[in-house]
Amino acid sequence: MADNPLKALESKIDQLISLCQDLNQENQALKAQAARWETERKDLIDKNELARGKVEAMIDRLRAME
Repeated sequence: MADNPLKALESKIDQLISLCQDLNQENQALKAQAARWETERKDLIDKNELARGKVEAMIDRLRAME
C-alpha cells in the first residue's frame, strides 16, 4: 500500500519537472523573440530618422528655390 502513494507522488514530480523544462524552453524562446523585436525596433527608428533628415533637407532645398 505504501508503494502506491509513492508512485503517485513520483509521477506528479516527474510531471512537474517536465512542465518546468517546457516552461524554461518557452521562456528562452520568448526572450530570443523579444531581443529580435528590440533589434528590429532600433533599426526602424534609425531608418525613420534617416528619412526624416532627407525630407527636411528636401524641404530646405525647396525653400531656398523660392
